[in-house]
Amino acid sequence: MATEKVIIDDMKYRWVGIPLIGLVMHFFSHDTRGVSWLSIDFLQGWLTACSFTFLYWVGNAWIWKKLTHKFPHYSQTRKRLLLLALYSLLYSIIVPGILDVILMYFTDLSCTYDSFMGSCLVGLIPTFLCLLIYESVFFFESWKANVKKTEALARENVQSQLETLKNQLDPHFLFNSLNTLASLIDDENAPAQEYLERLADVYRYVLVSREKNTVTLEEEMNFLDAYIYLNKVRFRENLKVEKKISSNAYQQQVAPLSIQMLVENAIKHNIVSKDKPLTIKISQEDGNYLAIENNVQEKITFEKSTKVGLQNIINRYSLLTDKQVNIHKSPDLFTVRIPLLQAI
Repeated sequence: MATEKVIIDDMKYRWVGIPLIGLVMHFFSHDTRGVSWLSIDFLQGWLTACSFTFLYWVGNAWIWKKLTHKFPHYSQTRKRLLLLALYSLLYSIIVPGILDVILMYFTDLSCTYDSFMGSCLVGLIPTFLCLLIYESVFFFESWKANVKKTEALARENVQSQLETLKNQLDPHFLFNSLNTLASLIDDENAPAQEYLERLADVYRYVLVSREKNTVTLEEEMNFLDAYIYLNKVRFRENLKVEKKISSNAYQQQVAPLSIQMLVENAIKHNIVSKDKPLTIKISQEDGNYLAIENNVQEKITFEKSTKVGLQNIINRYSLLTDKQVNIHKSPDLFTVRIPLLQAI
């Protein structure tokens, strides 16, 4: 499923978090017993701690955002958190080192091992709190986004089912009726038996796949072969379907019924005759896309296409991946490129 980009407006967290964490750092690093909160010494110490907190916050926030952008999926959480811990720890060591060198240069203070380790330990406070805030907000926002996407995808699947089964009998009833009809056909009538078997395969796939978000390309193409067979019985050699797909691509995922819907649209909206045969080409492009292309020879009809099926495919893929469905139409060719998805 496509990963929703979670954008965190962290300015409000910075305005509140930096002064509060700076105050905590000041209490940890200085003995403030008996010191008035309004004294110059206390306010200077707090301001210094806020400055340090700002450096820790900005640096760790930058590291977090980079890693979240590179590893956004929930399956990459462990890897992202391990790298986040490593880089943040290194940053929390480097910053005190640089600050100690600066202080040594401008003051008479000397840097000792104990003072350096003390700075590192105190620096872990804003590091931990900063990352805890970002991870908590990110987890909650990602959870909300995934819930919305799941609900939207469920609605799109329902719409797809209604579009596919529109004006048809209940699939269960028809599927059972086909099996009964097959038993009544003479065994010597092989073409009729095969036609019924392919028709049964089509409806079996519709029943099995309609509850799934994705299926393997191999499953979809096996179903498409049965669907094309049924149409070639009707159109014979006037309908040509060419496939050029590498064997590795068959284990990648596609939205169920999406390729069939594109083939169906090509047949529905174009002339298929001996004088004007329709050629549909299904080919793999750039390794991660599948192109469904047909020559354009539009039927003359008063019924305008609603393009509901094509829009449905676009909507479904927008919920499954960040990659877009590409559509290109020229006077001679109509091409739709759909993304091949990795198994989740």
